[in-house]
Amino acid sequence: MTTRRNFIKKTSAGTAGLTLGGILFSSASYANILGANDKINCAVIGVRSRAKAHVKAIHADPNATILYSCDVDDVIIEEHNAWCQQNIGYVPKVEKDFRKVLEDKKVDAVFIATPEHWHAPMAILALQAGKHVYVEKPCSHNPHENDLLTAAQRKYGKKVQMGNQQRSAVTSISAIKDIREGIIGDVYKGEAYYSNNRGSIGKGNIIDVPKTLDWELWQGYALRKKYKDNVHPYNWHWFRNWGTGEIHNNGTHEIDICRWALGVDLPQSVTSFGGKYTYDDDWEFVDNQQVTFSFDNDKFITWTGHSRGIMKPERPGRGITIYGSKGSIMLDRNFYQLYDLQGNLLKEEKEGGSSETTNTRGEGQLDVNHVGNFFNAIRQDESLHSDIQDASITTMLCHLGNMAQDAGETLKIDTATGKVLNNEMAMNFRKREYAPGWEPKL
Repeated sequence: MTTRRNFIKKTSAGTAGLTLGGILFSSASYANILGANDKINCAVIGVRSRAKAHVKAIHADPNATILYSCDVDDVIIEEHNAWCQQNIGYVPKVEKDFRKVLEDKKVDAVFIATPEHWHAPMAILALQAGKHVYVEKPCSHNPHENDLLTAAQRKYGKKVQMGNQQRSAVTSISAIKDIREGIIGDVYKGEAYYSNNRGSIGKGNIIDVPKTLDWELWQGYALRKKYKDNVHPYNWHWFRNWGTGEIHNNGTHEIDICRWALGVDLPQSVTSFGGKYTYDDDWEFVDNQQVTFSFDNDKFITWTGHSRGIMKPERPGRGITIYGSKGSIMLDRNFYQLYDLQGNLLKEEKEGGSSETTNTRGEGQLDVNHVGNFFNAIRQDESLHSDIQDASITTMLCHLGNMAQDAGETLKIDTATGKVLNNEMAMNFRKREYAPGWEPKL
């Protein structure tokens, strides 16, 4: 809460800035770009899709350089090298084993866009190596890793930003400022939703590991599994050994903005309904889900995730609605709309540059803003928009959503620790089983 209040306080004076080449910079960012000589050397780890947004955002800073591209798949690396040459004008060094990257003292910051089971362990290793970390959401595969990662950040003192980039949206910052000033009265509900139409992933066949892929390192901390032809490079999201389902894959973003708008942290209780309704395939999570998080003072957040089947009536592919006693606010990555209680549009603001919403890359202006904030935090100790101490709370809400779904009942939560008070089975999901010799440690 302290981080959030400090951020709102610093931004409450307004969001005025300067636009350069279509990129909106705060006055602090502008001074930094013109005056600072502090070059930041970066490594991007996991470079298939989301990393492309990272690379472009890093490249937007004239004092940042990508020293390394790192991936365990040679085919992905070759494609990425060609893409880098075309889009940023140079090809970074290539390394297949990220641990060698961490040994290079010239690397200041690492960007992690790997499968989710690697996020927290890799971030912890990077912190131990003295690096700043930009880690994609979710920041952990399970609650235990949440605890480890936040403890590691406190211990090693480096900057850790989670990649929920809407925290750096000028329109969302403006909306939160207006909410704090009472524009819609007392806020009580945040409604988060995501809608897509993902196809079947089929039933995978065990095949030989491609010679271009280091399957052992890809699995890392996870329990060892035979290689199947429907896991890599994307469908690992839907397998519990590596992924965390749609509530983490996409819900993290919107749930985070709802939590920010309502000014809440851990919930008192969590209830989830849903199931797998569409295809008979290897997908291991629900594909449609409704989660309700209840908080102090009768506040609540709902998450509606439609992974397979577009939501009707027609709505944008993702978004947030915040309800208050005097009106409501609709947000997504590209706009802010204010309505009165009768549903009349009173105000609308649009983001200075657009961002993608439902494709796998999610690329756009918000990445430039969010990475710029990360760099300013490194150079000038500017407050992070999504500091891991706060971002991990949103990740914990998503873990609790999955845990409530598996438990089949409303979970009562200790709001100080996030621990489940009424279901022993759910408590067993706080920590995963790790491959022998791979358990992460501080």
